[in-house]
Order: sequence, then structure tokens, then C-alpha cells
Amino acid sequence: MKRVLGIVATVCATILVSGCSSETANVEEQANIIFGINADGYEVEKHSVESGETWSKILDSYGIDRNKVLTLDRLSADICPLRQIRAGNNYTTFIKSDSTMRRLDYVVYEKNLTDYVVFAFAGDSVAVTKGERQVDIRRQKRSAVIESSLWGAIMKENLPYALASELEDIYQWTVDFFGIQAGDSFTVIYDEKFIDTLSVGVGRVWGARFTHCGKEIYAIPFKQGDKVQYWEYDGGSLRKQLLKAPLKFTRISSTFSNARFHPILKKYRPHHGVDYAAPIGTPVRSVADGTVIAKSYQGAAGNMVKIKHPGNLTSGYLHLRGYAKGLHVGKRVSQGEIIGYVGSTGRSTGPHLDFRLWKGGTPINPLKIPQKPAEPISEKNRTAFEHIRNRIVAELNGDVPDSIRVTQLDSMAIK
Repeated sequence: MKRVLGIVATVCATILVSGCSSETANVEEQANIIFGINADGYEVEKHSVESGETWSKILDSYGIDRNKVLTLDRLSADICPLRQIRAGNNYTTFIKSDSTMRRLDYVVYEKNLTDYVVFAFAGDSVAVTKGERQVDIRRQKRSAVIESSLWGAIMKENLPYALASELEDIYQWTVDFFGIQAGDSFTVIYDEKFIDTLSVGVGRVWGARFTHCGKEIYAIPFKQGDKVQYWEYDGGSLRKQLLKAPLKFTRISSTFSNARFHPILKKYRPHHGVDYAAPIGTPVRSVADGTVIAKSYQGAAGNMVKIKHPGNLTSGYLHLRGYAKGLHVGKRVSQGEIIGYVGSTGRSTGPHLDFRLWKGGTPINPLKIPQKPAEPISEKNRTAFEHIRNRIVAELNGDVPDSIRVTQLDSMAIK
């Protein structure tokens, strides 16, 4: 039994019989375009793919024969392979019917919120085309006060969930999201993507101000070199030598200590790392550029990776479920690159990452290491940066006319 989500469009066969008013008749004389298809004269229904359903099963229920399905499979291979149908995704049927027949002419499968594919059946022919819904960009400025976490503030203010990830990416070197306090706050200017009235994502973040522990930290976008990065108010880079943490959306379950009570061994012993509790499979990232010097199973440490960094630093990632594809000893990795996934291998009471740092072979507390910033705004770019910064800060502080808003970084394209 198909689950019909709704009738998208139907057309009155006879206006007099249906009782449509003259005003309605005038509306119905206009073409009713859905997914680029003139829906006039069709029964249009929206469905949801059920668990275990296949295109062969769905199309067979509408009388599409096997030869057409095979042709469709071949034509759609490079656009939307039929085997990639996903339970929960929507599809819309366009059916022509009268007293003698009922024929499926089109099926539109929604791959995601913006992209769709049209399967057309006209006589003996089959055609496959792809389409994209129109996405409107709306500039937003929103503020929030944090009570417990960044995610909690995002949800309370009904902001796009993607905004939390964007802010964490921007401030990942500068703000300790595990040390956020009640009363911390932020204001952010960003592009939000809409399809009709539905929010479908976040685009460019045009600027932000994050107040953490009483200190205001600005994020000003500016292109220096070959890409746009975010900078502090004085032109210092938000990017630092090390990431604040090697993974996201977690909590610290145990800190660096010379005498921690071990939950399994039931005795006090040094714990020269920071434990981040996180779901199994959470991606783990290298905290800095470096070279992999170890990748193996190490008894109580479980699956472990060690990376050598500049400045005589070494980082360690313990209890991993597994490693990133292609990771090997001697491989160069970039800051933020995925090197493994949270697990509970070795001596562990549950899924977590035991993250460690050594300087010259001596364990150091990852939460207290001094951070060296990347190269600041150069003198030749100082005037241009301050021009953009002042306009963004003015918008963060209040309403400004459109002429003040930064919509591009001078003549430099945003990538």
C-alpha cells in the first residue's frame, strides 16, 4: 500500500460539474507548472519512498513494463542510479486518467531539498532529466545568549542548525567550545538559503562577534593570498597553531592529571591526556599539519595514531574505532584533516577519544598549551581590510543601509 503524502494538483474535468466559480476557472486556465511539468489535466500525488521499496516495485505498480525500467536504469546511470533510491525521500507522480485508462507519464524523484530528477514515459520512449529548485538567498543578522551550549542557543532562537557548525569552523582555533559559560553570546551576519518559505541551508558568513568569558572576538572575512579567511578586529588571524579540539559536538569526560582514579584498574595513576566522550564513528581530526609517525593497535590504548608537528610537538589519538582511508605512516596530513573515528578499543569503559600532546617527548596538557597565531593581515592589505572590517562591524552593531553592507570583498571573488 502506497503512502500518499498529499494531492499536489488536480484539474476540474468540467467546471460546471465541479462547481468551480468563474474566478477559479480563470485561475485554472493558467498553466499549473510543477517541477517544470504542466500539471493541467494530471492527477498529481506526492509519495514517500518506504523502507525496502525499489524503483522496479514502484514503477511496476503503475504498469511500467520491465523493458522500460531497464531502459530507465541505463539512461539514469550517470544522473541518478536507480539503486540509490532512499527510504524517506519524496517522489511525485503525474497520472493521466479517464474512464477507459490510467497512465503514468512522469515520476519526479527528489534527491534532496534542491535537486530532483524527472523520469518521463511517453508512448514507447523513456527520458531522464535533472532539475533544481530555485533557491533564494536572504541576508540575516541574528543574536543569541548562551545558557548551556552553542547548540542549545541555536535551537532556542530557532536558528539554522548549520549555523552552529559554521561558527565552530570559524572559531575552532580561538573559542574553547568545551569551556563555554552561561552568559556568553554571539551576533552573526549570514546568508540563509530558502526554497519558498523553507530554510535549506546557510551560505556565506559575512561577519560575527563572539563574546566569550567577557572578551569580544570578531570574525571578519577577508581574502589574503588565494582564499578567504576570518580575521580578528586588529587583523590577527583567527587560525592558530593548533585546533582547540580534535573533534566536534562532544564533552570532556576526563582531564589531564598526574593522579586520576582509573575507572577500570580502580587505582590512582597518571592520565596525561584529555578524554572527549563522543558517539562511536565521530570523525577525529589532526589538530595541526604534520606527518603520521605511528598507526597501530597498542594494547590498552587500542587503535592509535601519532602525528609529528612543527615545534617539536607530537599529538596522539587513542581508542579509535578505525582509521581514515589511505592513512599510513609517513603520510602528510593537514590541520583539520580526518585521521580516524571515535571508538572504544583497548582499555576503555565506553566510546571516547583520549587525546594527548607531547613536546620534546614530555606530556603536556592540551588544554593549556600556548597558541601561536598564523600570519596577520599584511601591511599592503591593511587599508582594504579596515575598510571592510568597519562596514561589517557597523552592521553587527545596528541597522545599516544597503550601501554599507559588504556583499563582496571589493573586487575579489569569494571562493
